[in-house]
Amino acid sequence: MNLSSEIEPHNYQEAISQQCWHDAMRDEIAALKLNNTWEIVDTLANVKPIGCKWVYKIKRNSDGSVERYKARLVAKGFSQVEGIDFFETFSPIVKMTTVCVILALASIYRWDLQQLDVSNAFLHGDLSEEVYMSIPPGLQGHGSPQCCKLKKSLYGLKQASRKWYEKLYTLLVSSGYQQAHSDHSLFVKHYNGTITALLIYVDDIVLTGNSPTEMAQIKSILRSNFRIKDLGPLKYFLGLEVNQYDEGICVSQRKYCLELLTNSGMMGHKPSSTPVDNSMRLRQNDSSDFLDDPLSYRRLVGRLIYLTTTRPDIVYATQQLSQFMAHPTKSHLGAARRVLRYLKSCPSKGLFFKRDSPTHLIGFSDADWATCVDTRRSITGYYFFLGNSLISWKTKKQNTVSRSSSEVEYRALATSTCELQWLSYLLDDLKITCTKSAVLYCDNQSALYIAANPVFHERTKHLEIDCHLVREKSQAGLMRLLPIPSCHQLADMFTKALPPRSFTSNVSKLELVDLYTPPACGGLTENGPKPLEEIHDNLAHINPVDTSNCK
Repeated sequence: MNLSSEIEPHNYQEAISQQCWHDAMRDEIAALKLNNTWEIVDTLANVKPIGCKWVYKIKRNSDGSVERYKARLVAKGFSQVEGIDFFETFSPIVKMTTVCVILALASIYRWDLQQLDVSNAFLHGDLSEEVYMSIPPGLQGHGSPQCCKLKKSLYGLKQASRKWYEKLYTLLVSSGYQQAHSDHSLFVKHYNGTITALLIYVDDIVLTGNSPTEMAQIKSILRSNFRIKDLGPLKYFLGLEVNQYDEGICVSQRKYCLELLTNSGMMGHKPSSTPVDNSMRLRQNDSSDFLDDPLSYRRLVGRLIYLTTTRPDIVYATQQLSQFMAHPTKSHLGAARRVLRYLKSCPSKGLFFKRDSPTHLIGFSDADWATCVDTRRSITGYYFFLGNSLISWKTKKQNTVSRSSSEVEYRALATSTCELQWLSYLLDDLKITCTKSAVLYCDNQSALYIAANPVFHERTKHLEIDCHLVREKSQAGLMRLLPIPSCHQLADMFTKALPPRSFTSNVSKLELVDLYTPPACGGLTENGPKPLEEIHDNLAHINPVDTSNCK
């Protein structure tokens, strides 16, 4: 009811009649003037100012209640001309895998998690180009031949995010922080055995570490240079609900999932036990069964993709649906609605990062040969745990058609090795030492033989050189390659649609919990899902592949 009680205005004429939006626009104009964002000048004969508009947004808390009304003046940057009023536009943002790693480490080492928000972040960037903008709606007292010459960056400009990042980067580096090589939006400071880390996602900052003094000091530095809102302990970040308990940290997207179900009209439908029907294969359809409105399908799949941030159990289903964005059919829409029915059965399920977890990497790599009925390409699936905490996962169609299941599994191992190498770089930037060497499990003996020996014959000589980095990294000691029975291969659900019993068994081992479900149904308790560490111990008796008699 909170979500549907108020509607955001679409234009200035609708907003000016409501006092709450009038006050929000007044605050925004005051902030722009205080920041000396522009100066009013006469419009030159050879200059065509870009337009601007007001954008209105109701900022809500995780329970749906209104936090504040936000009005933002946005420049119409789509009319900018490259080489005249903008040049470089790229600006990095933190990877979601990095966020998961930081949350897992914060849970293990009991680091404090704080959240900061920069008010009018883009306004702090200094422009080096000459950009002219028309007078904003509601700013009275200026004639039509005049315009605004921008001194500072403004939302909507193509270079706005880059200018803000440059400003923040300069300040953090001058304060003793080092930019992580593995993720350029992660800044780390080590001092006398303490660690402080900042995650930057545009104007949202997550601050964590084991030094309260340094955390207070960097807050003071940021506050003296920008308008900073100290939001206290991390609770709601980029649509992720973060809940901290004695047992660990839980991250879910319950509010986002309920909004998705409500907007799709699926709240009254019967729940499903699995997101994908294992008896059906989706494919491109050349018939006349195409949807009249493909935009609704594309929006739905796009929202499902963002939901996979905390829901690895729908990753394979979303990957399959995203292949048909160009020409979706009714059967594709039916498959998407089945995912929604599955989400209805557990909308508040999310990742759980345990406190009592070791710090070593465990990976599972799998592939399904020629699973695509249209192209006969195979599916790669992997995920990695930091101790008992799931931190990275992916499902992806391979770029080429493979001639055998061994080749498919070997290519999947190569992709997984690249992710493992990056995770090791990330932990090195944080100066975190793993308690054990990394382990990568694969259920294909032939692929493990190829990785262990320089086998070149008719079945392997066509493999690309980059695939053989598996052997190189294994010999360098980055990881141990171990076999695993297919019944214990957790990545199996990332490569194919499983029947309900197998799917439920695999999901129960991913450390996903539901805070709003009774303990007997899989909620957060001391007797929750079977820990991954127990699974790893059960497989400890398996030795690396014996290749002494390998032909």
